[in-house]
Amino acid sequence: MAWLTASQALAALGVQPQTLYANVSRGRIQAKPDPQDPRRSLYKSEDVKRLAGRKAGRRTVASVAAEAIGWGDPVLPSSISTIADGRLWYRGKDAAVLAATSTLEQVAALLWETGEVPVPASAHPVPMPDRPLEAAMITLARRAAMDLPAYGRSRAVLVVEASDIFGEVVSAMLGADNAAGLHVHARLAWVWNAPDAEDCIRRAMILLADHELNASTFAARVAASTGAPLSASMLAGLATLTGPLHGEAYLSVQALVRTAQATSPGFAVRELLAQGRAIPAFGHQLYPNGDQRAVALLTQFKPGDVYREIREVTEMLTGEQPNVDFALAAMTDAFGLPSSAPLVLFAIARSVGWIAHILEQQSMNQLIRPRARYTGPPLSLS
Repeated sequence: MAWLTASQALAALGVQPQTLYANVSRGRIQAKPDPQDPRRSLYKSEDVKRLAGRKAGRRTVASVAAEAIGWGDPVLPSSISTIADGRLWYRGKDAAVLAATSTLEQVAALLWETGEVPVPASAHPVPMPDRPLEAAMITLARRAAMDLPAYGRSRAVLVVEASDIFGEVVSAMLGADNAAGLHVHARLAWVWNAPDAEDCIRRAMILLADHELNASTFAARVAASTGAPLSASMLAGLATLTGPLHGEAYLSVQALVRTAQATSPGFAVRELLAQGRAIPAFGHQLYPNGDQRAVALLTQFKPGDVYREIREVTEMLTGEQPNVDFALAAMTDAFGLPSSAPLVLFAIARSVGWIAHILEQQSMNQLIRPRARYTGPPLSLS
């Protein structure tokens, strides 16, 4: 993969430095720290050439729309969260700063623009399930089949329903027990018998609560735009979260760790690079100078030796820094949490963000219905 210096990228694009930086922050150009001088950045040659080619010819509506789908221009307005200046912001507040002291319930109140958000427990005792994600999906599916459509109902009513659904999702994944009166992060620490991890669990969930228009959030908003029940829109988000390129990205990290333990971290990383494969959970399109969510979490605990060595080798060989998926896997290992803990944390925390986006989409009263650019066989009129 070829990389350009700032001066080379500016010359190819014919733009001012601020335009280059704007393209990086919007995910149009991938950047990474220069291994020779971390104070400087290098820019992916392929991205620069693509943008330079676009400048040379007029962009069609179809090309603009197609590029917007993959890390391109924003496709709909939202006041909930954004990534700017290399940081994640929730309604204008730095998520990393919120993670220092807030609870998930407080962040839910911020994102939902409401008062205190109670998380009611299940009315009947429920043991912790063997498959938490399956339990949450079943809970949402049952509700989706019976709940009223969200369309035509007031925001105040929907917020009350959202709090109830969120409580059911938490109880489905964690079980309903005598820890039900605690904050969600404390319930998780109690269920996992990991009191030392409680603060990191709290921080992780706040950092995961929302992330602009990611794949699962977009799926939830598309469902919400039809007027579907709130529970159905949340189910759409949860289903999308299960993909290996999204909520289950941690599995690739755990696989890399197993290889590193069987051989060595250096061998495991070099083997992937020799195959032309990226190191999982390193680098992020929207954080060219490093995922600040990972930074905020990794500074709160001491990763195990194998995670530390994988990070050191990868940063040395690629210049890429770990993202939040790596941090979640390292945290799971450091505190001896269940192997599926990253996905459980992701699902519970991101449910807060899905609800915020569903509520916002309902207020817009507009169907999300993009067009497809047909590439099939020629149309036959005969």
